[in-house]
Amino acid sequence: MAGKFTIFTGKSGKTYFNLKAGNGEIILASQGYVDKSGARNGVESVRTNAADSDRFEKKVSSNGKFHFSLKAGNGQIIGNSEMYETEKARDAGIASVASNAPGASLIEE
Repeated sequence: MAGKFTIFTGKSGKTYFNLKAGNGEIILASQGYVDKSGARNGVESVRTNAADSDRFEKKVSSNGKFHFSLKAGNGQIIGNSEMYETEKARDAGIASVASNAPGASLIEE
């Protein structure tokens, strides 16, 4: 099963996107956008930047959990991952974004 992007409006009224792996698990979540057009641009930026391993910033939170951000060429964060228990799981999440994003379908809710 291939990955997919979903664009949706949150409770705040802002528009967001998630990248889901083939199993339906969210592997990348966006910031809030003013409208669907902005979210669509964010999706295209993920598709473009996910192929470049240097665009992923690996992080460790204050509680010791691991996560990552995907950044555009200008350094702006495009999306953030969930928290992972291990470095290995975080790195698998990065690999999943890199492999799923380029060919993921787009669904607007």
